[in-house]
Amino acid sequence: MPRFAEARAARARRAGGLRIAIAADRVDWHVKELVAAFARAGAPAIAMKLSACGFDTRRASGLTIKGFGYGLPDAMLVRAIGVGSFEEITLRLGLMHALGECGVVVHNSARAVERCVDKAATSFLLARNGIATPPTWTVQSRVQAKAIVRREAVHGPLVMKPLFGAQGRGLKLVRRARDLPPHEEIAGVYYLQRFIGQDGGGFSDVRLLVSGGRSVAAMRRRASHWITNVKLGGRPEAYLADREEIDLAIRAAAAVGADFAGVDLIRGRDGGVYVLEVNSMPGWRGLQSVTQTRIADVLARDFLAALEDRRTAAISA
Repeated sequence: MPRFAEARAARARRAGGLRIAIAADRVDWHVKELVAAFARAGAPAIAMKLSACGFDTRRASGLTIKGFGYGLPDAMLVRAIGVGSFEEITLRLGLMHALGECGVVVHNSARAVERCVDKAATSFLLARNGIATPPTWTVQSRVQAKAIVRREAVHGPLVMKPLFGAQGRGLKLVRRARDLPPHEEIAGVYYLQRFIGQDGGGFSDVRLLVSGGRSVAAMRRRASHWITNVKLGGRPEAYLADREEIDLAIRAAAAVGADFAGVDLIRGRDGGVYVLEVNSMPGWRGLQSVTQTRIADVLARDFLAALEDRRTAAISA
């Protein structure tokens, strides 16, 4: 048996006693792929909902985690935290923070998820780390937002996005101040980002999946509309990312502290490559359709490798 296969088999045997949770809002294609991937790695995983969990200070851990009785999982891979009210989402993130405090390995961590679901925080961290990203402004007043549009729209349109949102929903192209929606329609926050124009017909961007500090797979998304998300009609194509794109994606994931992430890039008319978004709970069904890499297997292996590294570090400490 080759050394690599030997090491992988040994890790799988050690992982067999682990209690692994996959946090999800439903058992969809992605969750089934992950459960099967962990099973192939010799580490059975249980899908569970953070919405079914809670705090119980009478317990030794202080937590109730659905599917794990009075105990806790050894590790949790976060596929989704589910939709909910501000209070519900706050509670679920609090549970993830608490699991980390109890020594449970959580990928991605609550902190990384918080940084990514809040687009303003993502933009701040990208810019702060010197990562090319479109100029962005976030304010809580329509008066302030109008002033920004009047000043900046002379250089080209802006894109207004929901601060918390995904899959291309709720995006609006803003060319003049009157295009801005009322304050109450956008939950009181105006997130405005420079629209990056492209040469040629149609629209496209690139999604790279980063895991364990490396690029796992990439696709180009093409569309007749400037919103290219696959869920809204974008067509995925196989894509070979270049070194600049790979480096940007890896740095972007590191900037938000993500163990794995979907990083969206766009190449502008000036030839520069910009990071548009970093998704800490990325889907990959479209990406899987154009790559031979079995993505769920990579995520499971990287997850188990990180867990093994942590165990080794704890033993040697």
